Amino acid sequence: MKRILSGVVAILLSGTAAFAADVYQPPIEPVPEQPVEVIQTSGWYLRGDVGYAWNNLRGANYYQGGPGGSITSFETADIDDSWVAGVGVGYQFNNYLRADITADYWGGADFTGSTLGNCGSVVGPCRSRDVTSVSAWSLMANAYVDIGTYGAFTPYVGAGIGATHVKWDKLRNTSCSIADPSQCDPTTGHDGESKWRFTYALMAGTAIDLTCNLKADVGYRFRQVDDGDMFGYANGGGPGSDEGFYIHEARAGLRYSFGSVCEVPYEPEPIVYK
Repeated sequence: MKRILSGVVAILLSGTAAFAADVYQPPIEPVPEQPVEVIQTSGWYLRGDVGYAWNNLRGANYYQGGPGGSITSFETADIDDSWVAGVGVGYQFNNYLRADITADYWGGADFTGSTLGNCGSVVGPCRSRDVTSVSAWSLMANAYVDIGTYGAFTPYVGAGIGATHVKWDKLRNTSCSIADPSQCDPTTGHDGESKWRFTYALMAGTAIDLTCNLKADVGYRFRQVDDGDMFGYANGGGPGSDEGFYIHEARAGLRYSFGSVCEVPYEPEPIVYK
């Protein structure tokens, strides 16, 4: 009997030990976070942009009739779309505020207009056809608010003020009879005018991280350029002036920053065993 009881106790003890081994779970140690190394330089950046411009001439006028004449609006006055390109230098103050100074060239936009009046040598009322082109340089001081960074994207809004040097080419004016368009006066040339004009701009877009220091910039810019002189006096007509421009631009460019704050995985120095 003692031998039987001893055997039963041994079997029970061995089963309990096996069950304890099955249910035991070792504690899970937390995985340490990957340390990062922060690299920071100055806040300056360079930028370059190109774009397409939808141009809207707000109107054009001219003086007609010599002494005692009057200022008259063009019957039609339109300019074509064109292109823009620019460079700039700026400073990133913090994660939300930056500013830059930019210089932009607005490529030549062709102008086509018409006027109603009398011809010189042709009998009857006439309609003129007026052609020229316009180009400009702009210098702008701009400020931007970076709304926040979402992955690789940083949307922003901005505004700028500055001046635009508008240059009109020579305007060529040909007046023809409305009743018989084949009967025309000789073409008259009016020297184009150039002048600096006040300009303001509104911008919106997004920056896209390409590397730590290099960003692509895709955005929209609206510019309003003030009115000014357009062409001079010739053959009893002129001078003329325009009422300014609305310019809508789709732009794309690159910004290289010397002041980005970059977080990169920290790699400790390798251990060398001797």
